[in-house]
Amino acid sequence: TFMQSSGSICEQSCLTALKIGIDISILLMHNDEAGVGRAVKESGISREKIWITSKLWPTEYGESKTLEAIDKILEHMQLDLFTSQPAILWVHDVYGKVRALGISNFDANDEVFEKIMIESRVKPAVLQIECHSYAQRLAIRDKVKPYGIHITCWFLLGGAMSNGALFSLYPINSQGHSKSPVQIILRWHIQGDFSVIPGASNLDYIKENIAIFDFELNNKKMEQICSLNKEKRFFNVTQEEVEKMVWNTDIRTEWIEDIG
Repeated sequence: TFMQSSGSICEQSCLTALKIGIDISILLMHNDEAGVGRAVKESGISREKIWITSKLWPTEYGESKTLEAIDKILEHMQLDLFTSQPAILWVHDVYGKVRALGISNFDANDEVFEKIMIESRVKPAVLQIECHSYAQRLAIRDKVKPYGIHITCWFLLGGAMSNGALFSLYPINSQGHSKSPVQIILRWHIQGDFSVIPGASNLDYIKENIAIFDFELNNKKMEQICSLNKEKRFFNVTQEEVEKMVWNTDIRTEWIEDIG
């Protein structure tokens, strides 16, 4: 739901996604939780069958803050507590509310990652990072592999910052499948055992994104796309810019839309 322009658009795109079998990843700083909650209710799909991934902002880490932030996520979505098997946060117990724990973008600092892996009682199940054919992130993938941490890819299509660079590459835009370059990219990720979170609000794009399970890329095509790796990321910001974005953003005190 990244960069959804309004709660109603978020609701409609999530509703379309749910009805065709796509689970939801929400980026809480864009105030999309209320729209997600309405879509879940309107879909008529049992809550237990829907996987929702949300995030805690760094300003919400800490003894009392984390539990409060999780409760606020649920309140804003107006959904039942997460069901299935309970997990334990590495800071405190959150029984019944969280199915699994993950980390996002903990790939820039080895010290922080190692501290988490040494001190946490429950290891992260997932790491979300920028990952695509130009930046296949081989080093971080090797680092997390011994822990059994699964990689989820964002910016897998390159994002706006890439100016569509990935779509013009030969192995991706070559003929041989009645599929679009987007679908070729998504299929390459799926066959590579990644999970993917392509953002979309256009209903046709959402449907295009999931229409990738009726074909496979052969070994040659997979190898050709793998050979594109330059470890060239498209989302390039300085550490100072990241810190300013994190610590100057109070994401839960003001909400754009009424969640009632």
